Amino acid sequence: MALGDYEEVLKYYELHETIGTGGFAKVKLGRHRLTGEKVAIKIMDKLALGDDLPRVKIEIDAMKNLSHQHICRLYHVIETSKKIFMVLEYCPGGELFDYIISKDRLSEEEARVFFRQIVSAIAYVHSRGYAHRDLKPENLLIDKEHNLKLIDFGLCAKPKGGLDYHLNTCCGSPAYAAPELVQGKAYIGSEADIWSMGVLLYALLCGFLPFDDDNVVTVYRKIMRGKYSIPKWLSPSSTLLLHQMLQVDPKKRITVKHLLSHPWLMQGYSDAVQWQSKYPLRHLDEDCVTELSVFHRQSRESILELISEWKYDQMSATYLLLQAKKAHGKCIRLRVPCLTGHASTTRSAGLESEKAVTCEDMPDCSEMPHAFGSMEFSDAALLFEESPLEEFILNTHRTKQHSKHDSQVDDTGFTVSTPVTRKVASKKHENKENIDTESALRNEMPFTFPAPKTPFAKGQTEMQVETIPFRAPAFNETQFTTVTPIKKPANPTNTDESTVAEVLPERRGHSVELDLNLAYMDSSQKKRKAKIFGSLERGLDKVITMLTPRKKKRSARDRPRKLKAHYNVTTTELLNPDQLLNDIIAVLSKKHVEYVRKGYTLKCQTRSDFGKVTMEFELEVCKLRKPEVVGIRRQRLKGDAWVYKRLVEDILSSCQV
Repeated sequence: MALGDYEEVLKYYELHETIGTGGFAKVKLGRHRLTGEKVAIKIMDKLALGDDLPRVKIEIDAMKNLSHQHICRLYHVIETSKKIFMVLEYCPGGELFDYIISKDRLSEEEARVFFRQIVSAIAYVHSRGYAHRDLKPENLLIDKEHNLKLIDFGLCAKPKGGLDYHLNTCCGSPAYAAPELVQGKAYIGSEADIWSMGVLLYALLCGFLPFDDDNVVTVYRKIMRGKYSIPKWLSPSSTLLLHQMLQVDPKKRITVKHLLSHPWLMQGYSDAVQWQSKYPLRHLDEDCVTELSVFHRQSRESILELISEWKYDQMSATYLLLQAKKAHGKCIRLRVPCLTGHASTTRSAGLESEKAVTCEDMPDCSEMPHAFGSMEFSDAALLFEESPLEEFILNTHRTKQHSKHDSQVDDTGFTVSTPVTRKVASKKHENKENIDTESALRNEMPFTFPAPKTPFAKGQTEMQVETIPFRAPAFNETQFTTVTPIKKPANPTNTDESTVAEVLPERRGHSVELDLNLAYMDSSQKKRKAKIFGSLERGLDKVITMLTPRKKKRSARDRPRKLKAHYNVTTTELLNPDQLLNDIIAVLSKKHVEYVRKGYTLKCQTRSDFGKVTMEFELEVCKLRKPEVVGIRRQRLKGDAWVYKRLVEDILSSCQV
C-alpha cells in the first residue's frame, strides 16, 4: 500500500481516528475541507474484499439511488487501484443496539418513535424496488438529532423482475433471518424484511432477541417453529403487532403498506407514517447552488449542470454537505483550507476556487461528539493492527511529534489550518494573529476571530512557547514554534512582522490518521524543497533538544478523561479510578479476554478455539462531569452484538460496579 491510496481522499478530507471496524473495512472520522462538516469515511481494501467486491458495488449503487431522511447519506465515492473510499453521513449517536443495551429495553412510547422511522425507511426502500435483507439494530445509527439512519446496503437486492420476484440467496444475520431463508426456500425480499423488522421491534421492547441460542442450528429451529416468549410487560397491542410480523408463513405476514397506518404505530399520532423522501435528488437547493456558483466563480447554470450529473465526486459531496449544513441551521459558506495543495481545486469539475475565510465559515459549535463511543481518544483503535504504511509513517514522523498539534475533530472549536507540523509563512499573510486552538478545545468555547495576540489564553499555565527563527535562502521568512513546559504562564509576542507563528502544543497521543494527513501535506510541499528543508529540520531538532527541559511532563494518560454522560457509559459507585481499572483487568484475566492497556483504556479481544479473533471492544475508565462519579465507557469494535452484550454485562457485574 502506498501513500497514493490515501492521497486522493486527503485532497478533500482530513482523516482522524478509527470509529468502526468490519470484516474487510474500517470507518474513520473525517472532516470535509471546504465545508468543515464531519463525515464518516468507510475504507475498503479491494484485495482483502476478494469475492465480496461485487457487494460493495451493489451497496454504492443502492445508496446512489436512495435519498431519504432515515437513510444514511452517501456523499462521495473515491476509488484507487487498491482501495475504495465511501464518504458517508456522520452519525455521532452510534448504533441503535448500544442505545438498547444502555437502557435494558425501551418504553413502548420511545420504541414507537424509533419504529415509525424504521417503517418509513423500509417503505421507501421497497418503493424503490430494493429489499435490504440485513435489518438489525447494529445497522441503524442515531444522528445528532436523535433520529435513526439506516446503513449497510451490502446485502440488498433489487430484483429485475420487481420486488415480487423470488430470491434464493440466504444472507443476513441468523437471529434476524426469516423462516423461508432458514429453510433454503425461494423468498420475496420485502416479506423477509418484515420478519427482520419484527425481530428488531421485539429487541426494542424486550432488550433481548426472540430467537436466541449459542448454537446457530438451535436458533434456526426456533425460527422455523416461530415460538417466542411474551414478557409480562408487553402490552396487548404490542403483542398483537409482533404476532402479525413474526408469522412463519410469509403470506400471512403483515405488509409495509398496512404497517404505515397500523393502530400500534398510530397511538399518539394523528397521521400515518410518512415514507416519502424529504430530500429528493431531483430538487436542488437554490442557496447551496448560489454559494457554489459564487465560490467557484462559475455561472449558476454550469453549477446546476455539474451537480445534476450526480457523479458522487467532490462537487456532489460539497453540495450535499452544504445542504446538510442548511438543514441544521448553519451558515452555508465554503472555506479554503490552508496549505492543502489540491484541496481548493475541484478537479472533477474543472473548477478553481479562491475565497477568503471569514468567521461565518466556521461550523456550528453546539453539538457534542459521541462517535461510536468517544471521538476524543484518537489512538485507541491502533493497538492491535495497522497497515505497514501507517506504521512506517508513524515511525518516520515520531521525532516530529513534539511540535505537532494533535488536531482532533471537536465541535467546540475548529482551526483554519489543516494539521501540519510546521508552517511556512508568506508575505500574503503579514501581521496575521496567532490562533489558540488548544485553548478553544480545552475550554469548550466556540472558535472566534480575532484570536488573542498571545498564544495561550488567560489561565493556561502548562506550556511556554519559544520562538526559534531560522534563516535560509529559500526560507527567509520561516519561523518555528516549539513547546516546552514551565510552571508560570508565558506571554510571548511576535517580533517579526513577516512571520506567522502557529502554536502547536504536544497533545496526549500520536495518531496514525494525523500522520497520514501530515504525510499528504509533506508530499505536496516537500518535493521542491526536500534538501533545504531536510537540513533545516535537522538543525531545528538539535536546537529543540538543547533547549527542551528534561523534566518529564505529566501525560494525559496518567489520569482518566472527563466525559459527559452518554448511553455507552456505565456509572459506578467507586470513587477511585485506579481501583476500578485494576478490578476490570483482574476480571478480564479470569475470563481469558486478551487486552492491551493504554492509560485508562483497555482494548480487548476474544479468540475462537482456532485462534481467530471473534470479538474486539474497548473499556475505558473515565470520570463523568455531572454527576462527578467514575464510569466505564464501552464500545464494540467487531463481533456479534448480542454476544458482546452478554460478555460485557458479565464483566461489569463481576466488577460489582
